[in-house]
Amino acid sequence: MAPVSEQPAPQGAGDPPHAAAAPLPGPPVEELRRENGGEWLPGSGNPVAPSGESGAQPRAATEAPGSAAAEPPEGGWGWVVMLAAMWCNGAVFGIQNSCGVLFVSMLQLFGDGEDKQLAFKTAWVSSLSMGMVFFCSPIVSIFTDLFGCRKVAVIGAAVGFAGLLSSSFVSTIEPLYFTYGILFACGCSFAYQPSLVILGHYFKQRLGLVNGIVTAGSSLFTVSLPFLLRVLIDSVGLYNTLRVLCILMFILFLAGFTYKPLVSNAKDKEGGKKGKFRFPPEKKICNFSVFKVLSYRIWAFGIPAALFGYFVPYVHLMKHVKDRFGDSVPEEVLLLCLGITSGVGRLIFGRVADYVPGAKKVYLQVASFFFIGLMSMMIPLCHVFGGLIAVCLFMGLFDGCFICIMAPIAFELVGAQDVSQAIGFLLGLMSIPMTVGPPIAGLLRDRLGTYDVAFYLAGVPPLIGGAILCIIPWVHERQKLKERAKPVDGETTEKMLENENTFVLDTTEKPVKEMESGV
Repeated sequence: MAPVSEQPAPQGAGDPPHAAAAPLPGPPVEELRRENGGEWLPGSGNPVAPSGESGAQPRAATEAPGSAAAEPPEGGWGWVVMLAAMWCNGAVFGIQNSCGVLFVSMLQLFGDGEDKQLAFKTAWVSSLSMGMVFFCSPIVSIFTDLFGCRKVAVIGAAVGFAGLLSSSFVSTIEPLYFTYGILFACGCSFAYQPSLVILGHYFKQRLGLVNGIVTAGSSLFTVSLPFLLRVLIDSVGLYNTLRVLCILMFILFLAGFTYKPLVSNAKDKEGGKKGKFRFPPEKKICNFSVFKVLSYRIWAFGIPAALFGYFVPYVHLMKHVKDRFGDSVPEEVLLLCLGITSGVGRLIFGRVADYVPGAKKVYLQVASFFFIGLMSMMIPLCHVFGGLIAVCLFMGLFDGCFICIMAPIAFELVGAQDVSQAIGFLLGLMSIPMTVGPPIAGLLRDRLGTYDVAFYLAGVPPLIGGAILCIIPWVHERQKLKERAKPVDGETTEKMLENENTFVLDTTEKPVKEMESGV
């Protein structure tokens, strides 16, 4: 799975309607930046400054006329940044989505015939890794706001490189919980999210196209990496395979240096003058006001409820195929099918979502969860390899649907100003079920000797979560109606009456004066 970035616009949320308005008179841009305590990403559709600025007018509107720095270049060095971000997306989630191949190799390398909980223990490695990528999302948002994309991405890639390299020197499964499940995953999370935030610096008109190309990196690596991993593991073993994967992380480290910011950070300038760095107010760092929106609350807890079984096929499907079909079939083909159709699904349903108005886009996620749950339940029923291929094709297609409309839905529910941390909080909540699900499936396999019950149960949460999400459009529409029907406060009413009385007096006094002057 390739999650959505935590940042707002990169997944197609778009710009607020008034972002392109004509410049208004106002204070200088640098002064505005200092007042708001953050950095503005031109053209990104929302400030990357601390999201506590809920409801603030975009700073583009107050920029002085003729300021060329406010407009993204729509290319140039931005194409290099796009390629670097594409590599990041592919390297991070290509490795994560290929965990099934590594899982089988770990079982063989660390396996003990007397250990009746081997699958349960081994599944924690991949589950922790994917879960930590999501769990760190809100934290990465804050660090990116404070220190900028380049620093966070470079340090994250370095940490990920160190975690992956240290994983190649362990002799038991337990150290991998830290080196691969936590250290490597945290590095991936810190490297990944700035790679999408930086795109708003360089693109506005072409932002949708660029994001499509960047997120396609995940599908490209998911399609090709499982076959490469299988060849490497068979020829040089698991440890040397992990060292080869370190090359991907080293390139990612270098790619982070391409994230050249186009707007200077006022906080850094002020900190440099005073010799110390000053953090902005806490309420500007963590914006919990998004949870006041009822439709968002339902969405933020309904999505995790649907994901308890979501990551189970990615971790255990390879082992299930080996148990059922032996070595007679190329199980990596299933990951190939998932990767290809996931990419196709993003393109198709991303375009379809453009024609679905408002919060009704949630119905696309409802449909995707329904089919994902159904396909998961059908995995144990497939006694021929061709049946599993068909299941994975459909599962990947609707996986792409679920992923590509995350940001547009968040934009509809909370608006452009709060969408960044709204997605960050959602991804953080998603980390819990995605971490817990695969180990539970492994425990069922250890106890029952088969994955059948695990896959049946993995299909239940998506159906429940989809049912919860069904009410969001109705709730959201009721919220909008209530906001429109809110009574005007007393002060505003008083001013309106006062203006009306003034107007009436003016219109009555004017004819009288004219008559007197005529006389």
